[in-house]
Amino acid sequence: MQGEVKFITFVLLLKYMSSDIESSSSSSTVNPNSKTMDERTFKELVVPVVSIQIICIQYPNVDVQCELKSGLIHLLPKFHGLVGEDPHKHLKEFHTVCTTMRPVGISEEHIKLKAFPFSVQDATKDWLYYLSTRSMTSWEGLDRVFLEKFFPTYRVTSIRKEICEIRQ
Repeated sequence: MQGEVKFITFVLLLKYMSSDIESSSSSSTVNPNSKTMDERTFKELVVPVVSIQIICIQYPNVDVQCELKSGLIHLLPKFHGLVGEDPHKHLKEFHTVCTTMRPVGISEEHIKLKAFPFSVQDATKDWLYYLSTRSMTSWEGLDRVFLEKFFPTYRVTSIRKEICEIRQ
């Protein structure tokens, strides 16, 4: 098993080295501060390249720069995605906080889109980060997708049952 892991690591390293050589030979400009393949250590070669991934929220274009204050972020309710949590309650509390601290010239929708990633934790934050890049273009869309994901199905079933049992 250990031999297989070493072999796979070696193969991946060779692929990485060959793609690096091809990309450096096709580039017309040379950075004098960059190390060549021969000058890099094994540790430098196997470290994955980490790039910043854009999240699912596409913010609306605004003329005024919007910066969230730390006071607003600390006031936001936290939703973890646990079984007993109520996503409707979270959204009501979230709405209350966002509407009380809205800067001049910034729409409520823009504040909500900016603040929402700070109000989710754990599995919910993972879910948010794995949505398609720039797939959420409005607060209504994000609100709808959030409720579809985190409103418990057992509650929907129990509400339907209560409605069906109503007699006149």
